Amino acid sequence: MADINVKDIRVKAIDAKSATAFIRRHHYSGKVVLNSQLHFGCFHGDRLHGVLSFGPSLDKSKVIGLVAGTGWNEFVELNRMAFDEYLPRNAESRCIAVCIRLIKKHCPHIKWIISFADGTQCGDGTIYRASGFKLTGVTKNSTLLEFPGGERIAATTLTANGNEPAAKAIRAKYNIKYTGSAAVKPYLEAGGRYIPGYQFRYIYLIDKNCQLTVPVLPFSYIDEIGAGMYKGQAVPVRDRKE
Repeated sequence: MADINVKDIRVKAIDAKSATAFIRRHHYSGKVVLNSQLHFGCFHGDRLHGVLSFGPSLDKSKVIGLVAGTGWNEFVELNRMAFDEYLPRNAESRCIAVCIRLIKKHCPHIKWIISFADGTQCGDGTIYRASGFKLTGVTKNSTLLEFPGGERIAATTLTANGNEPAAKAIRAKYNIKYTGSAAVKPYLEAGGRYIPGYQFRYIYLIDKNCQLTVPVLPFSYIDEIGAGMYKGQAVPVRDRKE
């Protein structure tokens, strides 16, 4: 990591092609979210060192009710965030803060942001907590599958986005017939298993007049249920420097 002042980091909108290339190189999953619509690049000098991509949630109907009175296009999901090793650790929370300010200025219809931390592969959301997000849900992983060959893929990618190359590759390799339904059973029968771990749901209210319809969980709750995760490993939050 470079010894730089985080105030020297510039955050600006970038094109999807540049964002996609960076995310494929630096995100732990190596995958992009195809419906991302808004991409921000984090620069030091002229070099790109981080990308944050926003877009509609995959199934908006399941999350729109988390904030009372939300219109169909009044929230957005931070669905990919990737940084290289150049910037200091606290650069991530600063970049999120700048992105929020830019969204508030240029997309005033957006009232709140949702994002999910994946403890099965990454962590329990340290960056979100440092950025003022509220923890609103902790659940055991029921979304990410691992296959005998080591492939990892979201169940929704297999069932809802059947035409994605990654989904087609899994079906071809394990001789799974695509039915066009949301059934996960054929993938489990082919040897897929849910990866042990937790998923963490965070919400940031841009419009402070908005009201959550679900309780805000104290961050201590993560350790109370033994859900602390760091890079896919069980590590209590209290044992880490936030």
